[in-house]
Amino acid sequence: MEVVSEHRCFGGVQGIYRHQSRHTRTPMQFSVFVSSSAGRGKLPVLWFLSGLTCTEENFTVKSGAQKFAEEHGMIIVAPDTSPRGAGIESEDDDFGSGAGFYVDATQAPWSDHYRMYSYITEELQYTVCERFPVDSSRQGITGHSMGGHGALTIGLRNPQLFRSISAFSPICSPTRCPWGQKALSGYLGDDSSAWAQYDAVELIGNGHRSGKILVDQGDADNFLTDQLKPELLSSICNDNGQPLELRMQPGYDHSYYFISSFIADHIAFHASNLK
Repeated sequence: MEVVSEHRCFGGVQGIYRHQSRHTRTPMQFSVFVSSSAGRGKLPVLWFLSGLTCTEENFTVKSGAQKFAEEHGMIIVAPDTSPRGAGIESEDDDFGSGAGFYVDATQAPWSDHYRMYSYITEELQYTVCERFPVDSSRQGITGHSMGGHGALTIGLRNPQLFRSISAFSPICSPTRCPWGQKALSGYLGDDSSAWAQYDAVELIGNGHRSGKILVDQGDADNFLTDQLKPELLSSICNDNGQPLELRMQPGYDHSYYFISSFIADHIAFHASNLK
């Protein structure tokens, strides 16, 4: 693993790191904040999955999360959103590069590189826990938009790994929105049964469960009606007894200003769950 940069930040250390991934077959970068509490033992970790077109730096630079992670004695890990430079001719910014959708692609040419689900749940898990003072029994996951979708689906499918789940403006049911349908058909093919394992609404309907999930959603979000559909998540949780706190925030849009306004609440939520 290569250190790209490290800086003191609110008493802790904020860094960007690069390693050669065997899952994506490309060099991958990820961001880690380590609280100064690490000197007293292993710490709980919160994974943040970013949205379309983002890198490992967007959350690090824009959210202000480090201050609150330091207060709660936490580590934050923010991976990149896709492989970079895989050499696939049709890679662009709304499908492919910057848009891995946290799935394991099964369709050529994506299947050789776009295995972000396994990268997050297996390879990067090992890399982070080996290199940083992480208590692997105390992990939470959150994310924004496409990354909110990733947090919900990865968390629901891996409750033994992630004890706490939240999301900002998640794509709640990618099988039912244009962004998701484009990604899932491209990465997984036309068999919709393969799509269900990457759809939070379908997963909850099929019996996957977690502790209480926290979701924040701005009611002035341009993507609310066509792409995000939080009402579907609310309905399936209510019908199946999955605890959900869905907070509709008046006047907030889809931007990082929204995330920075409520990130303190999410870190406190995970810190409480991971005690």
